[in-house]
Amino acid sequence: MIIDVDGNRVVIKEYGLQLKSYHIHQLDFWGFVSDSITKSCTSLSEHNILLPKLLQYFDKEKIPYKLTELCQKAVDNIIKERNEFGSHIEKAMDYKNGNINSDVLNEFISFLKEFVPRKLKGHQIKAALHLGYIKNGANFSVPGSGKTTVVLTVFEKLKLKGEVNSLFIVGPPSCFGPWQNEFKETLGRGPDCYIFAGDFRINREIEYFRTENFHELYLTTFHTLLNDVDNVIEFLSNRNLKAFFVIDEAHYIKQINGNWASAVIKCAEHAMYRCVLTGTPIPKSYEDLFNLIEVLWPRKNLLTSEEKFRLKKLEAQRADKEAKQILDKKIGPIFYRVRKKDLGLKKQNFIPPIQIDMNKHEKAIYDSIFNKLRNSSKNDYLVNIDLIQRLIKGRMIRLRQATSYVKLLSTSIQDYDEEILSNKDSYANIIQNYDQFELPAKLEYIIDIVSKFQKDKKKIVVWSNFIGTIKLIEDHLNRLGIYNKKIIGETPIQKENIVEGETREKIRNEFVDSKSGLNVLIANPAACAESISLHKTCFDAIYYDLSYNCAQYLQSLDRIHRVGGSELHEANYYFLQYKNSIDSDILDNLKRKAKKMYDIIEDDYSIYSLDMFDDENEVEAYKRLFHPKNLDE
Repeated sequence: MIIDVDGNRVVIKEYGLQLKSYHIHQLDFWGFVSDSITKSCTSLSEHNILLPKLLQYFDKEKIPYKLTELCQKAVDNIIKERNEFGSHIEKAMDYKNGNINSDVLNEFISFLKEFVPRKLKGHQIKAALHLGYIKNGANFSVPGSGKTTVVLTVFEKLKLKGEVNSLFIVGPPSCFGPWQNEFKETLGRGPDCYIFAGDFRINREIEYFRTENFHELYLTTFHTLLNDVDNVIEFLSNRNLKAFFVIDEAHYIKQINGNWASAVIKCAEHAMYRCVLTGTPIPKSYEDLFNLIEVLWPRKNLLTSEEKFRLKKLEAQRADKEAKQILDKKIGPIFYRVRKKDLGLKKQNFIPPIQIDMNKHEKAIYDSIFNKLRNSSKNDYLVNIDLIQRLIKGRMIRLRQATSYVKLLSTSIQDYDEEILSNKDSYANIIQNYDQFELPAKLEYIIDIVSKFQKDKKKIVVWSNFIGTIKLIEDHLNRLGIYNKKIIGETPIQKENIVEGETREKIRNEFVDSKSGLNVLIANPAACAESISLHKTCFDAIYYDLSYNCAQYLQSLDRIHRVGGSELHEANYYFLQYKNSIDSDILDNLKRKAKKMYDIIEDDYSIYSLDMFDDENEVEAYKRLFHPKNLDE
């Protein structure tokens, strides 16, 4: 039996009677196409991964074979590449552990002094040294640790060495502004930037076919990358473009075989170097790491199919120690991680909730809704599971609306149409014309608190989960002459290269400017909790209302508690809470989930979900409120 290579394929010739039927089945499983007439097999996958596995299998089965001269050279090259890669990975682990040659360290410090105006923290220097060496690496540091600064520093170093000439960033639209701002603050110059996302297709295609004078910074979204995947591959393959390909908020591509992930993986291998950034590398499962590894080291088979299967099995068995051993050995060297405790930030002060009595009408309406739901819940067992899930979600939103702004009860909720007032006719007019009857008691407190901050010339961010409530707060602050702006879902994100009017980025920049006069920002966590930093001049946040979404809550906390400001200033968090309402349950739930998150976040390979990133929290809360006896069943 002769084994040969034909291009990237493995060819098994003249196998005759040497291969039994179960051998043929194994080859079929590996993607070989057999020809029973010529007694030959040809692989469909590339030989650099398959050939060593094939030879190991034949040796184990004691099947004699001969290698052609060309195949022997391929084997020798594979062994050489694996040994070189192994040495590279081993040295990367030394960098990660701080075992760095003093000459290398001194040279890097000199580079920072001469070319990087921003003063890096100690942990950022270590992370930059690691990424600068491995070049295809990940940074899994906690949110607010300064991952963007690390990447920009490494980019500048590699650019000066002539190894790269452009940064190509893929991420959510909310990251565009921060990349442009951080570029200027880190490197001391505004970037020559082109934003693919949001531009007309014809303009994007013109840019994709550019062959020289490339922009220094390219920004695009996962969605645009998916739409333009062939053009992006062609662009990155240009021999004059040496792109440093960066995936920001990389947890967006965790889904195996997902469209976004597939597009990113296809494009990544055509870049000069690659980097992935996320503070939550394993939001649901060990499988979430697989795509990230494939982006960084395509075709290197860093985790074999057998190891991936083993990790899935260990996860199902909750055998975390064994899984950690595999991950430490195989992917530990390629990522750097800084924990919250390593950042050297001042403490976060969570002020005891401000207990507020509801005003007359909002209390009556809240009590009516709660009593109606308590009675309705007695028949929940009669309703099918899908319907009860929709009902629970709608009911919990109604309760939260009632503790935020009663008029919100007149708005519709998708997939939910249930009468939740015990005395509809008597309350309908009050809900519809609520503003004519009274102000929410919370609004009165917000106005008082914001006014005090205005007198002290201190900035504050006000969080609410309801757009109607945000507009109500905005309107009343405007009436009092308090300059404020809001960021909600309808506030435009800077996607285009030329933007007129207010965008989230412009509002954020004005707010953090200490001399702008804009000291009040009203924001929705869904629109403003990710990627937007407020910590340089704002150290106080007040929560008008909350949701059960712990992920957004944690992200909102980090907006004013991050590297680059929080080393000198404590962050203060205030919470408005109606007495005898759902407010206390929401905050208690968030605190409990947050504690679990912080308890495990110090571990490199913890699975982060803990039911924090799905709608199960509302179901649990509903059971606590209306089915307390069933919680232990």
